[in-house]
Formats: sequence, C-alpha cells, structure tokens
Amino acid sequence: MNDTTFDYIIIGAGTAGCLLANRLSADASKRVLLIEAGRKDDYHWVHIPVGYLYCIGNPRTDWLYNTEPAAGLNGRSLRYPRGKVLGGCSSINGMIYMRGQSRDYDQWAAITGDARWSWDHSLPYFKMHEDHYLGANELHGAKGTPSEVVKQGQSTYHQTLRHRNAGGEWRIEKQRLRWDVLDAFAQAAVQAGIPATDDFNRGTNEGVSYFEVNQKSGWRWNTAKAFLRPTCYGRPNFEMWTAAQVAKLHIDTQADGSLACTGVDVWNGNERVQAVARQSVVLCAGAIGTPQLLQLSGIGPSALLQQHGITPLADLPGVGANLQDHLQIRAVFKVKGVKTLNTMANSWWGKAAIGLEYLLHRSGPMSMAPSQLGAFTRSDPSQPWPNIEYHVQPLSLDAFGEPLHNFPAFTASVCNLNPSSRGTVNIQSADFSQAPLIAPNYLSTDEDRRVAADSLRVTRRIAAQPALSPYQPEEWKPGTQFQTDDELARLAGDIGTTIFHPVGTARMGRLDDPLAVVDSELRVRDGRGGLVRGLRIADASVMPSITSGNTNSPVLMIAERAAELLAIDAAELG
Repeated sequence: MNDTTFDYIIIGAGTAGCLLANRLSADASKRVLLIEAGRKDDYHWVHIPVGYLYCIGNPRTDWLYNTEPAAGLNGRSLRYPRGKVLGGCSSINGMIYMRGQSRDYDQWAAITGDARWSWDHSLPYFKMHEDHYLGANELHGAKGTPSEVVKQGQSTYHQTLRHRNAGGEWRIEKQRLRWDVLDAFAQAAVQAGIPATDDFNRGTNEGVSYFEVNQKSGWRWNTAKAFLRPTCYGRPNFEMWTAAQVAKLHIDTQADGSLACTGVDVWNGNERVQAVARQSVVLCAGAIGTPQLLQLSGIGPSALLQQHGITPLADLPGVGANLQDHLQIRAVFKVKGVKTLNTMANSWWGKAAIGLEYLLHRSGPMSMAPSQLGAFTRSDPSQPWPNIEYHVQPLSLDAFGEPLHNFPAFTASVCNLNPSSRGTVNIQSADFSQAPLIAPNYLSTDEDRRVAADSLRVTRRIAAQPALSPYQPEEWKPGTQFQTDDELARLAGDIGTTIFHPVGTARMGRLDDPLAVVDSELRVRDGRGGLVRGLRIADASVMPSITSGNTNSPVLMIAERAAELLAIDAAELG
C-alpha cells in the first residue's frame, strides 16, 4: 500500500467487481485498485460445488447477516448470506445461470427512459462474457467468438478489448448428473401444463428443465477465476487489496458547490489507509453493502443520517429503500422406490461412494448445485407471464444447514418472481463495522400473500400428476391440512426462506424520480438535480425492479455496461 493513487477504485471484488477490474485494467495506462473486505478464495470448499453448505454461515466466506423480524414471516428473522470472499456471492451461491425475462429489461428501459437497458440492447452484453458449452449462436456467446459489442465497437475501449482477446470468460455448462425423481417431476410439470424447454435464457423462461450452471469440468466457476486469474494478476497496472474494508467514501465539495468523490478510507485490519481516485470510484458492494457505505459517507435519507450523527451531503431517500428479494416456499414430498440424496448420504458407505465419484469423475452429488431442476410458470391462469419459479431438489431437510431427513424425499421450492413487497437497508450507527438493519418486509402485500397461496396449489397439482405416481409422493411439509387462502398465506410466513436475491437499494431512474439514486448511466445523484462527480454504482442495488429469475448473471451484464461507460467517459475527458 505504498502508492495509493489510482485512476479507478473498485469497492467489492464480487460478481461485478471482478469483471470491472478485468475490463478497466485492460487499458495499461489506467491504474486500477480492487478492494475486497473478505479474504482470497483459497478455501477449498469455495471450489467444490456442494461446498456452499460449508461457506454459507461461515465467517471465512460470509458476512453473516440476519434480517429483522418480519410480520409477514410471523415474527421470524432469516439468515441472509452475502459473500465475503474474493468472488463475492459467485463463490457461495447456487451457480445457476439465469438472465430473467426480456420484459424485465424492457421495464428497466421504461423506468429509466433509456432504451439501452432494453432486452435487445442488453443481450449483447450478456453474450460478451459468456462461454456457453454449446458454442456461440444468436442467443449465447462463447470463448473465441467475439460478441457484437467487442467486434463492432469503434471506441478505444473496444479496440483495447479486441487487442486483449477479451470476452468468453464466464463458463456455462450443463449439470453432470440426473435424478429419476427429478425427471419424473419434469414430466409431471409437463402433464400439468408447463412446457418443456431446452433454454431458460432466450427472453422467456417459461418451461421446465435442468438448470445450466456456472461450473467448469465439475468445479465451481466464480468470477475470481473467470476475470482475475491469471489475467489481472499479470497486469502491472492492477492492484488488489483483500481483507480490507472500505469505511467511508471521500465526498468533497467543489468550488462551485458541486460534490465529487475523490477516494476512500480503508481499514486494513491494523490502520486506516486512504486511497485516491483520479477518475472514478465504483461501488460494487452489493444490495446490502452499497447503501450502507453511501449512508456512512453522507449520501442517503437526511433524517437517518442525522439520527446517527452523520452530516448529510446528498439527501437521497432512495438509498437503502426499494429492497426486493425472492422468498421461496419449500414443500417436501416423501417418496418410495426411487433414489434421493437423503438415502444416498445416510451412511458412511454412501458418503464414501459420493466422494469417490467426485474424485474420479467430478460428477455425482458433490458436483450438485443447490437446486438441479427448474420450472417457470404462472401462479394462476390470469397471470400475463410466468410469475413463479421452482427450484427442485432430490433431498429434504428441516432448514438450511440441518441434517438430511432419514426418509427418501424431494423438495419443490417455489418463489414469487415479481414481489410487490418492498423493504429497507439502513445503518444502525456510524460505525462501518456494524452490520446494517435489513428489513425485506416479505409478504407485506395482499398480492404477495395471494401468489404464495396459489403457488403452493400449483406445487400440489404437479405432484398429483401421473408421472410421479410410481413413487407415491406424500406431502410431508407443509401438509394437506392447509387448504384455504388464509391458511396457505399464514403457512408461507411460517416456512418461507430467502433465495438470497436482494436488489434495488440504489435504484436507477429518471432525474425526476425522487427515489432514484443513480441515473441510467449509473452515476450517483447529488439530491439537487445534479450528480456526484467520480462516483458510480455497478451491482444489484441499481436494479429498479428485480429480474424474473436468479440475479447473479444480470449483475455481470450491468458490470459490462458500467465498464464501457467508465472507459468511454475517461476517453472523452482525455
């Protein structure tokens, strides 16, 4: 930490931060600093797919957040995992590659008034970093086939990426195992009116299929492997600090009264170190860390900041507001005459066989994503688009982290893709080391409670189809005694859990949107009709509305857009 002046300072070496570091450091004339509060990803369980079981809830890799007790959850609070390790959530998540639906991005374009966020304009930025196992086509990218963005761009930035052969870093593969009970569930879903699909990422994800995953030859493929090693490590203009937590942004008032972000204060475990940014600080700390750091730095709701003795510099009520997440409702069905992980892993011999298969072939249960089979459909026929998602697993347990049940079973978890409930992330003191208060307000609207009840009925309808009848599925949880709307909604509050998809706490919007924190080019507003110079956000917090699926892949697309915007801005400034 000798020379601490950089062109770009990126806060958070997670999903977005690793990609941004790769793209921005491609220009050898720009010094790039990447700061990560967690440690390096040299913990072995990060790389074994089933290792998420040992990473979530582990201070080595997880921030260990919890939500506030929620009325919609009947007073319960939930564990709220967020990656605190190189690679961020891509090192501990479910590895599912999912873009969402085209309407999600068209809605972003409408909300921001910027057509560049539409599906048609966003698709090339997804393809830009993809390395799809089936190769490149009109919907997917692959290593060695430059995307339209890289191939056709005429700026110095795009020329640099072409020179560096950038693109195709994010590996997408099919899973390395199948289960008879999941195949039967897929057939039952078709019998219940859900079409089979071979691609969830074509703009509409309606259908049932096995998920595609971010793995490479049976290993987890996190963003540190994809974008940092060895590419960035070999660049003399790139520097990375790990186990270093940003405590505060430097927000200075300029001679004309405008605000500028000029650097950061960093706690390295021993002392505070200042780093200076010549061009831009980019917040990639996620939907929890980003609003927390903004508020600590004087950007946020003025009443909240004053309550904690922080001088408001930019009164932005949207900082920490608009929190959205996917709440899953887990139904467990006992089965007979079919293999499940419950029965495979209930003995030392079974566990040894599982370990040996992975050791020899990088396949089997140790290569599993948390959920293998997915389905997207409507909670009731009146819905205009698929509004619920299934994550189906050949196993069951009482709660995440608990032992598997001692009977054969599968779990069908269903979530509302477009919840209307909105929550908050707010600091509870001016101490950067104290976790913020996280209040998702799950099931706080009549609409969300109705979708929860209806989605459980869809689960039961699928389980009742002929394809599953050979295995005699018996609803063990929640139990068939719950039937009415009120009973099912109350039940959802008792058993609902997060799928860890928080977004929206520093949302994009038009300049006349009072809750918008950034404009459509991801620049932070100053609360007076202008912008905070030198400060951008590129993570899930900028999503104005949650995508209709898992959120990791959309964050990478946002990061691609941010890198291009930053590089082009820098070129225009000379």
